[in-house]
Amino acid sequence: MIRIQRIAMDHPLYQQEVALRTAVLLKPIGYSIDDYYNMAPGREEKCEHFVAVIDHPQGDTVIGAATLYPPQADSDEAAGKIQQFCVNKQRQGEGIGTNLMIAIEVRAFTELALPGLYCHAQIDAMPFYEKLGWEAGSDTFQEAGIDHKRMQIITPQPT
Repeated sequence: MIRIQRIAMDHPLYQQEVALRTAVLLKPIGYSIDDYYNMAPGREEKCEHFVAVIDHPQGDTVIGAATLYPPQADSDEAAGKIQQFCVNKQRQGEGIGTNLMIAIEVRAFTELALPGLYCHAQIDAMPFYEKLGWEAGSDTFQEAGIDHKRMQIITPQPT
């Protein structure tokens, strides 16, 4: 069974979260977690951390992770930013990312009452976001040497 949890940086699963993000997102482009921390000092501490966890005989195992960077008081951005969204490569296609995103959207739209969410999605990840109702909100741009587009979703409005 897969559980989605929101954790703090001092949680025992945080190191597994970092290891997964490093393996799936950072190492393939030649970055370390320290490189990531140095690109935006203090940002990691301002994020909410979400993990997808499975029971394992050796203990809980993180198989998916993402961070939610809420709007900051010193910014004009009202939407939250999803960052470092990843699923263990051996477990992709099982709905783990969808469940992780649903948990983040519930937190953002219901509990934090944010007007929307956005992310910088790699071009090959766009179909995942589109399947969840997200839309492209920019032209293609380069980030870390990879083509991306801003993907966004607006808070569902009651009818």
